[in-house]
Amino acid sequence: MTITAVPVIKNGCLMVRGKVVLTGVPDNVVVTPSSSGSAFVGATSTSPSSHHVFNLGTLEDYRFMCLFIAKIWWMIPRVGRSASEIPMETQMLLLEAEEESALELLEEEGETSGSKFYVLVLPVLDGAFRTTLQGTKANELHFCCESGDPNVQTSQALEGVFVNSGDNPFELLKDSIKLLAKHKGTFSHLDNKKSPAHIDWFGWCTWDAFYTDVTPNGIKDGLQSFKEGGISPKYLIIDDGWQETENEFKKEGDPFIEGTQFATRLTDIKENSKFKISESDGSTTNLKELIYQIKENYGLKYVYMWHALTGYWGGVQPASEALKKYNPKLQYPVQSPGNVGNITDIAMDSLEKYGVGVVDPEKAFDFYNDMHSYLASSGVDGVKVDVQNLIETLGAGHGGRVSIAKQYHEALDDSIEKNFTDNNLICCMCHNSDSIFSSKKSATARASEDFMPNEPTFQTLHIATVSFNSLLLGEVVVPDWDMFHSNHSTAEFHGAARAIGGCPVYVSDKPGNHDFEILKKLVLHDGSILRARYAGRPTRDCLFVDPVMDGKSLLKIWNLNKITGVVGVFNCQGAGTWPMKQAPESTQNTAPISGRFSPLDVEYLEDIAGETWTEDCAVYAFNSGTLSRVPKNRAVRVSLGMLECEIFTISPIKMLNEEIQFAPIGLINMYNSGGAVEDCTFGETVTIKARGRGLFGAYSSKKPRFCKVEKKDEEFTYSSESGLLTVDLQSDSSFKEIEIIY
Repeated sequence: MTITAVPVIKNGCLMVRGKVVLTGVPDNVVVTPSSSGSAFVGATSTSPSSHHVFNLGTLEDYRFMCLFIAKIWWMIPRVGRSASEIPMETQMLLLEAEEESALELLEEEGETSGSKFYVLVLPVLDGAFRTTLQGTKANELHFCCESGDPNVQTSQALEGVFVNSGDNPFELLKDSIKLLAKHKGTFSHLDNKKSPAHIDWFGWCTWDAFYTDVTPNGIKDGLQSFKEGGISPKYLIIDDGWQETENEFKKEGDPFIEGTQFATRLTDIKENSKFKISESDGSTTNLKELIYQIKENYGLKYVYMWHALTGYWGGVQPASEALKKYNPKLQYPVQSPGNVGNITDIAMDSLEKYGVGVVDPEKAFDFYNDMHSYLASSGVDGVKVDVQNLIETLGAGHGGRVSIAKQYHEALDDSIEKNFTDNNLICCMCHNSDSIFSSKKSATARASEDFMPNEPTFQTLHIATVSFNSLLLGEVVVPDWDMFHSNHSTAEFHGAARAIGGCPVYVSDKPGNHDFEILKKLVLHDGSILRARYAGRPTRDCLFVDPVMDGKSLLKIWNLNKITGVVGVFNCQGAGTWPMKQAPESTQNTAPISGRFSPLDVEYLEDIAGETWTEDCAVYAFNSGTLSRVPKNRAVRVSLGMLECEIFTISPIKMLNEEIQFAPIGLINMYNSGGAVEDCTFGETVTIKARGRGLFGAYSSKKPRFCKVEKKDEEFTYSSESGLLTVDLQSDSSFKEIEIIY
């Protein structure tokens, strides 16, 4: 019997690679084969509608991980074993399956001896319709298909759900997103986008430092305090608080009504009076002069400004003379059943009541272009565009949610390309699939809800969320794991995660409130960071466990540098609970938790190891400062208390000759030590190209005779017990050549 990878319906079952995935598949469900063993699963209805919910069949006894929109703006992960645990608004479903051995030998606990494979079930955009998954108490897996416009109807959704399978979950996601991008033509894979330049530099955002009370003097105070501490940001995000707005629902002297703040609307594309300062000599300092001053005085390379996709939270003020040319109209958002079926949001509740001033989609490019060209003429280098998912609720009368999202995103992309040279756009609050699958050019997006410094139960959720969300987002954009505070009880936890996340590194410290010891582990002397190559994601054995609430699992996040791998291990248990999930008290484990990691937790390690790899690795533990030689398939035990973490740099040990084996580690006082190794070549000697200043470490099976840095002899230390070789790099040059001579 030939087993095909292409999903098929046979005897009322959806089969993938000969394995039954869904049972009881209704007759109206259809499968349309696509390319490379994938297929679209869809359904038909007897009557047209703008909102359908189709039953795909019953899903039981599969370990799964899904990503769903818990609150209208953001995704979070969930794991489980049957469809009843799959929430509304699920945008990705990954199943762990097992190919049964021909011998069908039973192992302990009823497991078969077959090898694992993975099934991706991905709801996508189908024309003017957006689809999501949801489960029922009877373990039926449904898909919802909606346009967001009562006048945009269909009686079929034939390409609503994409199904593919593979042996490697990370390759499966990458290949699937590339296939979909080519087939749909509505978005692009990250490999085909230009990443903005700021992501490789240390940054500062004004949000948590000032919130909307940001001022030019506050910005200068913050930059000065960084400068005095010896670590200056190279990019600045001037967040919410610089724009000209008005709120007709908030009258001076009246008591504050919670929610009215979100009804504030934009009245002009230029800066507000806080950024137009009258000097004592009668002159005026404006945004342009401020940006010139701070770039000159503090060495900033990039300044970004914040705005919402619709201008501001409440859109634009229709009565504004400055904005009338964009033909704005007041519109009242309509949330989908999925939005209101999960966690409602006060901002959306308020906007449903007060309305949003919506720029005519046909005028969206003019709106963005006028704003961005003004900002660019003031020295601004890019923008952070927030509150993006709001647009999904405004599709009525505009061809639906997918149509209006496409128009706005195309207009935004075109304006960014015209006005900012390096695709300098950060997308935010944009996790709906309308945005993800309309992302043709935008290359960076926030990966989770905000870092919330005053919410102790949110810290572990943040790290788990960004790593799981990066599975999907990381194929379309560079995930931005958000700012954090360097002087905070969880700064080490957050800083370590950012270091290995392949993401931008930036903080939102208040002026004078910094921990430079934390920052020194993240930022090089020239203001650059050691950013890993990919989006940080959970290791394969962590994909289907709950690292926040099962009381026993550590979260492991893997990544690759150019020459080394890295695994961060985090104890996220006991400090918080997932939204929409009740926690049995027995699972709230605040005691230390033990787990294991292996060099092979790093995917694609063989790709950087080379032909002379001994199949052992040098493993450097950052916090303990220990170096070990570990066979690639050996599991190493690690134990961590609540909110503790450890970072392991993993460097394949290679043969220089029959007597000498060597592996570079990197800057051992930086969280992502291996990010400092640009290249390492073996000849008669070992030659390393390294970045940054500080203590550089390597594994050597034998003590060298000499060590040279930039052709000059340099003192070094060597431990014959561990094989740790260290040399201090002190010159100001960004790149240094190290030569090890035996």
